[in-house]
Amino acid sequence: MEHHGAPAMTGWPTAVRATLHCLTGCAIGEILGMAIGTALAWHDAPTMALAIVLAFTFGYAFTVWGVLRSGLGPRAAVRVALAADTVSIAVMELADNGTILLFPGAMEATLSDALFWLSLALSFVVAFLVTTPVNKWMIARGRGHAVVHRHH
Repeated sequence: MEHHGAPAMTGWPTAVRATLHCLTGCAIGEILGMAIGTALAWHDAPTMALAIVLAFTFGYAFTVWGVLRSGLGPRAAVRVALAADTVSIAVMELADNGTILLFPGAMEATLSDALFWLSLALSFVVAFLVTTPVNKWMIARGRGHAVVHRHH
């Protein structure tokens, strides 16, 4: 059943595309943050904090960039990105960082360890699987990524 004001496309393909869009920005920020923190031999908390901040930054930036191209002004584009991506990025970050924390030895691995890259890749798969249903639920209610579609 479609909720009042919700876009017509609320199925799984739309949710998958929205999640992949979000995951792209988050993954860039997450990889960069984890790589920087690991290379500088930071402790777990500051490394994860940097990765999370960069994931939100890149996640929002991808949406802002797309919305700006549609002709929306910078302030409005930022508001759209915040409305569209905050829940998705937060769920994604909780899932991927939780996976890394639970993966034995992942936080101790260095950039040259296969374990570092394997745990990071697995964390993105888990984040995608956890976040896609959340995005589907939000899009069906005219929230989340549905907000971006109003500006295309």
